[in-house]
Amino acid sequence: MQKLLFTLMLALTLGGCASNPHNSRQAVADAIANPARSEADRERDARDKPQQVLTLAGFHEGMTIADIFGGGGYYSEILAQVVGPKGQIRLINNVAYDQYAKKGLETRLANNRLPNVHYEISPPEAMQLGENSLDGALIVMSYHDLYVADPNDNWPAIDAGQFIDQIVAALKPGSVLLIVDHAAREGSGNSDTQKLHRIEEKFAIRDFKAHGLEFVGSIPDLKNSADDHSLNVFNAAIKGKTDRFVHVYRKP
Repeated sequence: MQKLLFTLMLALTLGGCASNPHNSRQAVADAIANPARSEADRERDARDKPQQVLTLAGFHEGMTIADIFGGGGYYSEILAQVVGPKGQIRLINNVAYDQYAKKGLETRLANNRLPNVHYEISPPEAMQLGENSLDGALIVMSYHDLYVADPNDNWPAIDAGQFIDQIVAALKPGSVLLIVDHAAREGSGNSDTQKLHRIEEKFAIRDFKAHGLEFVGSIPDLKNSADDHSLNVFNAAIKGKTDRFVHVYRKP
């Protein structure tokens, strides 16, 4: 109960969020309960806790939201129902993410089953987000990839600062950016992104603040104290159980 009250109080402080956080929470719950969702997505719910994560952001009906590096569209499908027919989800991948998620996306988007989800494949340096065009955005488990470069895996280096600046420019004043990522050891900054696919929580806060966003807060729902941050996130011993941080940032 205390955790729920904290989430609702935090939602009230977020510019651009639902005026009634309870309505936002209920909209997310209804979307998660939609029987049209796949069994695989329902299994993922247990470890990713989309109810808590999306309630924190306060996304609601009528919004235009960018799901950046959204992969196979797990969050895009939930948000498609949250924003409703008057809203829009821009699911944006680069070529590498598209190749990784292509099979799942074909099924998810087949026969226009999510008519308000618009799929885009864009180079990271030119996502065509526009200015003051978004009511919100999210990057889930992909922020650390801005600091990874692996040409052997079709992942060229990204100018992280320029990438973040595109998002900030596209957000309307008062709107929010939701970040979820794998936590790295304290003091590591972005040095563990290449080897472990992790990024330090404090580094993330400094990073987004440096680009003009305000850190509003976080929730502890995806924390895991048993994760010592030493393993690659794809290691079978920790995969799906990493210590993760959930942050919300607001554009002034």
